[in-house]
Order: sequence, then structure tokens, then C-alpha cells
Amino acid sequence: MISVLVADDQNLVRAGFRVLIDSAPDLQVVAEAANGAEAVKLAHEHRPDVVLMDVRMPELDGIAATRAIVGDERTAGTRVLVLTTFDLDEYVFDALQAGASGFLLKDTDPEDLLEAVRIVAAGDALLSPRITGRVIAEFVARPGLPRVVSGRALDPLTEREREVLLQVGRGLSNAEIAEELYVSAATAKTHVSRIMSKLGARDRVQLVVVAYESGLINPGTPGG
Repeated sequence: MISVLVADDQNLVRAGFRVLIDSAPDLQVVAEAANGAEAVKLAHEHRPDVVLMDVRMPELDGIAATRAIVGDERTAGTRVLVLTTFDLDEYVFDALQAGASGFLLKDTDPEDLLEAVRIVAAGDALLSPRITGRVIAEFVARPGLPRVVSGRALDPLTEREREVLLQVGRGLSNAEIAEELYVSAATAKTHVSRIMSKLGARDRVQLVVVAYESGLINPGTPGG
């Protein structure tokens, strides 16, 4: 059973997420938080597999709460899935640095949201395809941010691994990569794991950043 903490300052939103999540046989809401400080406290108490984190909350915003949860050894196994209302919410950029494992728009289809929780709980990172390219392109263009890769960072990758990284950069899941490249889902997952190891990437989100910073994907190009 995948345990979930829902953090949102709106009662109706939390209630809606609880009903949706609890309707899935493999998911369960273990706690609800109305602000970021409460989210951190409850995360330490319940140690959920996934936190659904709204970015705009009182007392402690979702980004600071994400940073506190991800950076604490007590909740080292907890993943944070950030929910945002806008395609280019300013907070999403900061969440990349805070350690969030995924990003979704609040109007995501219910089944897609449930699947996103499962993906993040399994240790994969996830970016909504609707915001991936624009968010990461804007992120890597920001001045003063530490760069993850150098110009020759992709040299260790095989041609196939570069193809897989391109699809990761487009925001595709392992299953979607498998379909795109005509390989099995297990093979796609193996490729992604090897790419992360070769590039020293922390998670899938960082791979997307690498895809842009290395020039594999250019803002404004198809799929970018």
C-alpha cells in the first residue's frame, strides 16, 4: 500500500484528493496538511511514500516544505509530487532545486494523477508533458544557477542512450519511451538507469535538465 500525505490550504481540494486517492486499492491517504509547516510535521510523523504538495500555502510555502522534507534523514524515503495551477508557475523552478520528484498541473486527469503517485512512489521522477519543455527551458536559462553538465557531458552515452535521454527530456515515461523506440518497458527502464549512473544524475528531473543544458534539446524545437 502506497501511503500519501496531501498538503493543500483548501479544504475542498484536500477532500477531493482524499476521495480520489482512497478510491484506488493500492493507495491510501494517511494525513492531510493545511500549510507547509504542518506538512513537514506530519511527514516526519507518518513518513509517507509520497507527499502531494501545493506550492502556495501559508506559514511555510510548498517549496520550503519540500526542501525540509527531502533534506531530512527521517523522511529520506519520502518523495514529493508538486501540484501547480499554472503552466509556468514561478515556484516550479525553485522546486527543481528543492528536490521535488515530480510536477503535475492540478487539472490533470484523475487517473493520470493516481498513476503519477505510483510512478513517484516507485522511485521514478515525473514531469507533466504539458509543462516539461517550457519549465526546464526557462530553468536552464536562468543566470547564476549552477550547471549540471559541461558541453561534452553526453560523451559517455551510446547512441541509443542519447535517444532515450531525448525522450526523457520530452517528459515521456518509461512505458512511453518503450513505445516510441520499439523496445520493452524493462529495456527502457534499464537504459534510463544506466544514463543516470553515467551522468551522475540524482533523478529523472535532473536528466531533463541535462538534456537541455547539453543542447540535446533546444527550447522551441519539436518535443522541446
